[in-house]
This record gives sequence, structure tokens and C-alpha cells, in this order.
Amino acid sequence: MMLRRCLAVFAVVAGLAGCASPVPQTAEPTAAPIPDPIAGIATTAAARSAARSFVSVVETVEPVAESECRARSQGLNCDFRIVVDDTPGQQPNAFQTLDADGRPIIAFTLSLLTEVRNEDELAFIMAHEAAHHVAGHLARQQQNAVRGAVIFGRLATVSGRATPAGVETARQLGAVVGSRRYSQDFELEADALGTVIAARAGFDPVRGAEFFFRLPDPGDRFLGTHPPNAARVAIVQQTAAELGL
Repeated sequence: MMLRRCLAVFAVVAGLAGCASPVPQTAEPTAAPIPDPIAGIATTAAARSAARSFVSVVETVEPVAESECRARSQGLNCDFRIVVDDTPGQQPNAFQTLDADGRPIIAFTLSLLTEVRNEDELAFIMAHEAAHHVAGHLARQQQNAVRGAVIFGRLATVSGRATPAGVETARQLGAVVGSRRYSQDFELEADALGTVIAARAGFDPVRGAEFFFRLPDPGDRFLGTHPPNAARVAIVQQTAAELGL
């Protein structure tokens, strides 16, 4: 089952010539299908190595993520589908979303796959995104957005001076504020659970978290979606120590 999911992305990754998280997207990412797992593989050793590493990490991390998902939730769809978003011009990114049937999707852009330096980094990123789903962050984020929209809309209405357009603008602003209210907490929660998933899959999450050192540090901005990189590395190190790593 896992191998079939990997085949759709195998040729895409192998074609590389040289590879974490905004508001989750609602559209399901696409991956180029291939009729045969060997078809379309580039001749360069680097491309073949990148493809094999990706497939290997998916096959190792996915069953652990699904096991943790089932153990930590009730009634949650734990059948992960892991794909590569091959939309041209995408920035390095990985994200978790749901398809129309509620199946969890973990998507990587091609440019992200060119950025990772080892399988520990790739495994940690994959585990981090899986953790978002296990922890129910997407649903909680949407609930917070609705609450923010309602509160800001009521405040605009009570003021008595807002036009209908002004009330709608207030609702939209409230939705943004609400969705970001706990986003940094969600990222740290996903880092901690992602550490557990990556470690139980046999990878080194502390080494994997070194990926953060190559990301622009978001600092501690008001309503920023991601916490400072130092805080993220610290939670990984703390969780790894608790696991006896």
C-alpha cells in the first residue's frame, strides 16, 4: 500500500537535476503519475539517490505516523497519502491538508526536496506534518478563525458606525487573527510529536531539526505563524532527551 503511494512521486523526485508551515491549503496537491516505478528516472546518480531516499523515508515514516495517529485519536482518518506538489515556481515548503473525503495529505514541493541534506531532515519534516494531523491542528485552526470572525464582526456591528462592507472586513480580519492566535503553539506541538514519530521510525530528530538553522528566523513577531527557530530546536532537543536519545 505504501509503495503504491510512492510510485506517483518517484519519477518526479528522480527528475531533479541537482529538495515548514503556511495555512494548510484546501486543494489537493497533484503528483505526476507514472506507469512503471523505473520510468522517467534521470540518469544522474544524484537524482536516483534523491528519489530512493524519498521513497525509503516515506515507507519507513508513514506506518509509524499512522500507528501513532490511531493510538492518539478516535475516529480520525489515519490513512496518510504523501505526495510531491510539482506546481512550477513553488517555494520550499511542506504542508498538511485534507482531501475531499477527509483523507490526510502530506505534500512536499520539489524545491524543498532539493534543500534537505539527509534522510533525518526529510523524516523529521514528514513526521512534523503528520503530527499536525494527529493533533487536529487544521480543525482547531479553522475553529479559531470562525471564532475570530464572529468576535470582530460583533464588535464592528456594536460600534454602530460600520457599514455592511466594514463589518465584512472586520470579520475577515478576525478570521486571520483567530487562525494565527495559537499557530505558534501548534508548530511547537507538531515539533514535539514529530520528534516522537521520527525517533520511533529510527531517525535522529535532533539531526533532522538542523534544517531549522537554514531557514530565515521568523523571530517572535506578533501573530507570526511560526515560533523562533531556537524555540523549535529547543523543544526537539527536550523531547528527544525525554525519549532517552
